[in-house]
Amino acid sequence: MDGVIERISYDGIAPNGASSGEGSSDELLLDAYSQAVTGAAERVSPAVVNIDVHHRVNGQSRSPRSRHEAQGSGSGFLFTPDGFILTNSHVVHDADRLTVTLADGRQAHADLVGDDPDTDLAVIRIGAPGLSAVSFGDARAIRVGQLAIAIGNPYGFQTTVTAGVVSALGRSLRSTSGRLIDNVIQTDAALNPGNSGGPLVTARGEVIGVNTAVIRPAQGLCFAIGINTAAFVAGRLIKDGRITRSYIGIAGQDVPLHRRVVRFFSLEAERGILAVSVEPNSPAERAGVRAGDVIIRLGNKTITGIDDLHRLMAENRAGVHTSVTVIRRTEKVVLDIVPVEPCGKVAR
Repeated sequence: MDGVIERISYDGIAPNGASSGEGSSDELLLDAYSQAVTGAAERVSPAVVNIDVHHRVNGQSRSPRSRHEAQGSGSGFLFTPDGFILTNSHVVHDADRLTVTLADGRQAHADLVGDDPDTDLAVIRIGAPGLSAVSFGDARAIRVGQLAIAIGNPYGFQTTVTAGVVSALGRSLRSTSGRLIDNVIQTDAALNPGNSGGPLVTARGEVIGVNTAVIRPAQGLCFAIGINTAAFVAGRLIKDGRITRSYIGIAGQDVPLHRRVVRFFSLEAERGILAVSVEPNSPAERAGVRAGDVIIRLGNKTITGIDDLHRLMAENRAGVHTSVTVIRRTEKVVLDIVPVEPCGKVAR
């Protein structure tokens, strides 16, 4: 915890009637934990919204009477004061109508700005005055074991707060489109249906992830898309409404490079992407990329992590020969690669 906790006692009596010795240390730690969670919740909750989703469903009969609406709900959060909301693609995908309920009870119609099933992210927008917005943190700065707080609307219960820790980093999940989402945050902060699209925040109230999935019937296996990826995707969706990516066919995670390797090859960065697996018959496999290689450059661009690769894959590189530079054990290897347009349900 940041800061210093002071204990004031009078005549040897500590607060809550405990002695001024070590007896109240546990209470002080719990109070500090409680204050961290309540403080973060108070800062972020006004920006968390409930999204009611309406889908038009047609029955087998052609009669208009057979048509009805299916309803669902999810969470989201305002990240600009002019009404842009970040949520999951699977919450709003193919919706006919979106209604947003704010933390203060106001309701507003929402328009879909952009949808990216490959990262399970979407941006919608409402028009309303006096909106609160969250602050983004840095997903690259979080550490395993640190406090993680999830806020959302499970089963429609508005602004529900759960707390846990960051359980692991660098996980991969397969999206509904079949593409692997890399650098996913694993947490044990409880998530339930309806939490999807809500924020995962630090004790400072900074958003570090977008809650997206749970593994059932397991308990405490919950996942969030890192906010660095989400911020990039949101920016492109606001600008263009969609993201077109090329595909090279690896699943990877961010890793540090040994200082000796950095010095020996005079590298510009101390991090890269470990190729955890290479898709069969993919551009990466055809180029000679192997599982265990650490990717450090694509073309003339230095790569320090998955977010860098996401940005490069979102550029128009399909069908164009470029180079990929990898560290393979103690060697630096430059390979020729031709990214392609995604075809079917494949991983990046």
